[in-house]
Amino acid sequence: MTATGWSVDRLAAHLREAIGGVPQRASVTFLGAEPIEVLRFLAGDGLVFVTIGASRHPMADPADVNPDPIRGPRAELSIRLTAGGPDLQLPNLHRSLAMLAATPMVEGLVLTEDALIDLGAPLWDGAAFTAVLLTRDVLPSVILPEPAEGVRFLRAVPVTANEAAWVRLRGAGALRDAWAEAAIDPGDPRRVPATFGPDG
Repeated sequence: MTATGWSVDRLAAHLREAIGGVPQRASVTFLGAEPIEVLRFLAGDGLVFVTIGASRHPMADPADVNPDPIRGPRAELSIRLTAGGPDLQLPNLHRSLAMLAATPMVEGLVLTEDALIDLGAPLWDGAAFTAVLLTRDVLPSVILPEPAEGVRFLRAVPVTANEAAWVRLRGAGALRDAWAEAAIDPGDPRRVPATFGPDG
């Protein structure tokens, strides 16, 4: 365990208690970055994937030449899929999620609610989704000893290229409104994309 109280085992235990069950685990390592683990839980008829490792260090503005090694926001990412069950095949989703979670370490990105992160490639093999829109997850935060900030969990909601363009044009709220109007479940891995009229 680190001086801040952060550890892989602590976060894994927190997730097992919050979600339930014993997850499958995979570890992904990127050049120049520490490993990111991805836990895969069966949750009812769907699946929950959660990263561990992105919150190892606090996120900081890349322009800050002397970032605080303890203070600052910490976050992990989740993807919640509401249908498909344990037999749902999502090749390479764990790697894509780890790549998204590693962006603070690799690119200096600060993960926040309503942020759009575009991979420019399918989130899993054959997926129609190439980006994610971040929102607050229902998972409770992990409290760390002061002065370290707690670890928040942000849900990465899969979006298509057209939906990502709509977020850039109109904002995250406009896309969520479009989903609600069309009765689209954004967690359905086989869902149809939202459509937008000429007047929005």
